[in-house]
Amino acid sequence: MKASLPSAIAVFTLLLSVSLVQFATSFQLLASQNPHREKLVQHFQPTHEQSRFVGRARTPSSTRLHLANDNTPENSEKSTLGSNMRRSLLYSTAAALATNVALAVVAPPGFKRIPTQFIAALGDPDAKSGTNAQEWGLWEKDPGPRGVFLQDFSTLETNGGKAKAGWTFDKNDWWLEEHGIIMEKPKFSLPAGRYLVTGGRLVTTVLTVEPPEVGDTQQRWKLDNGKLYDITHLPCRSARYKPNEGNGSPLTARTGDFPVKPGAEMPPVDGCDKQDYAVLFVIGVAT
Repeated sequence: MKASLPSAIAVFTLLLSVSLVQFATSFQLLASQNPHREKLVQHFQPTHEQSRFVGRARTPSSTRLHLANDNTPENSEKSTLGSNMRRSLLYSTAAALATNVALAVVAPPGFKRIPTQFIAALGDPDAKSGTNAQEWGLWEKDPGPRGVFLQDFSTLETNGGKAKAGWTFDKNDWWLEEHGIIMEKPKFSLPAGRYLVTGGRLVTTVLTVEPPEVGDTQQRWKLDNGKLYDITHLPCRSARYKPNEGNGSPLTARTGDFPVKPGAEMPPVDGCDKQDYAVLFVIGVAT
């Protein structure tokens, strides 16, 4: 009886977390509904094939500056959309929190819980192992709430690229997430070690990252169970943008492309090369 109560709590909390994830996903899609954004109003259920973009580079795009008068109806709608996206972000955060509470109860021996961290990963969604962990980054804090919305980029520029959270914008290497929020860069590369990782769905497993061998820069990684797709948090989308000859920037991003549907690719930005990354939750490390 003593062992059954914690197990029951874990199962109940995990079911609650899944429900919250589904609710957050639906809310995010409904928030984008309006007559001028038909491409965002279709109900979306992520599938394996729709999420096979992990680590796929995009072809450079041409420069096209997107400008709009502040008094136009379009910008009024964007203001409403921004408010809805903030609420969507709140629900997504609540879903992740519920998932972490459940997983904390059932964490395996030999691991300790840590405040949730986030891995930016590259690789084949079907992969169970690889040799490119040196290309993976780590956010030790949730970069979303610490970020800056695209429509507030001018304020960020006025402050010399310094965000309120303390990080500095790099015009030559910048990141966006699914709500159209400019994020701080993750730290590269992922330190060697054993991590308890999850996508907030059905699979929680151990990710082992090996240190590079002498004279080599590659870092091997492997999962104890599941594939990279199984531990990807589909509602969290992230991409890295670097200006090309088109000299793109957040000013050439289209705010109407956000929010991004769960499991979908991040939108291109005119004048930039783009690289999509999968997002994994780190909820524990080996003791």
